[in-house]
Amino acid sequence: MELSDLRVFRTVVEAGGVLRAADRLHRVPSNVTTRIRKLEADLGVMLFIREGRRLKISPTGRLLLDYAERLLNLADEAREALHDDRPRGTLRLGSMESTAAGRLPRPLSLFHRRHPEVAVELHTGATSPLIDQVLAGELDAALVIEPVDDPRLSTVPVFVETLVLVTAAGHPRIRAPRDVRKRTLLAFHHGCPHRQRLEEWFAQDGKPPERLIELASYHAILGCAAAGMGVALVPRSVLATFGEKARLSVHPLAGKFRTARTLLIRRQGPPSAKFRALAAALADGTSTKESSV
Repeated sequence: MELSDLRVFRTVVEAGGVLRAADRLHRVPSNVTTRIRKLEADLGVMLFIREGRRLKISPTGRLLLDYAERLLNLADEAREALHDDRPRGTLRLGSMESTAAGRLPRPLSLFHRRHPEVAVELHTGATSPLIDQVLAGELDAALVIEPVDDPRLSTVPVFVETLVLVTAAGHPRIRAPRDVRKRTLLAFHHGCPHRQRLEEWFAQDGKPPERLIELASYHAILGCAAAGMGVALVPRSVLATFGEKARLSVHPLAGKFRTARTLLIRRQGPPSAKFRALAAALADGTSTKESSV
């Protein structure tokens, strides 16, 4: 099994067929077909289900695809680590929406000035799918909320977020879940770590929230909180991006609910030049020294 065969196999899957794959690889279709059949013969399995001229990846092929992604990405990492210390190319970065809005503008501006040969592709999402995308090789790195305990990942702490409860302006001070007037949670979909923390905070008094409203953005969450529709748990840094802060009451939390670390994650292995450059920009862009940049 050769890496070149795995690259051809992955391209056929991504392109959805031999003809499109041949065009991407700058090969004739017969050569692509031969390489796929050779790989199947070497492994002794059927990687595609053939229906006339159509190819559909088989369950065995889907299993191989995961390994192929990891092997090819590892080979690329090794090649870059050994031969190229200058950051270049495309950096696929994942981030939670709150981090992208409240924390990344200054570090990314610094990164672009330092490394103009790198194009950053920013993808936002929740922690769980971002982790999956890093593991699958779809992202080079991602910024997610702790905890992250997968041994396949390397983690670097970069930010400490202060978490607060937000409600409509005029809400009495909240010290415990029983102080919340409207026990409706305003949160992202299932899997969001801030939603999980808020649910855990409410569980302290043994009374679950009465209702949950799932929303797609922090601006929507803060807008609904300002309208008196419920309570939300957000990083304090997000409030700086909201134009109607006067309509909100902000309630600090105590103990383990007060803070959460944001981690920069990547797959285990030698860090690429792009990753090292990103980690440096994140560190410098949030330091006192760089605060005026």
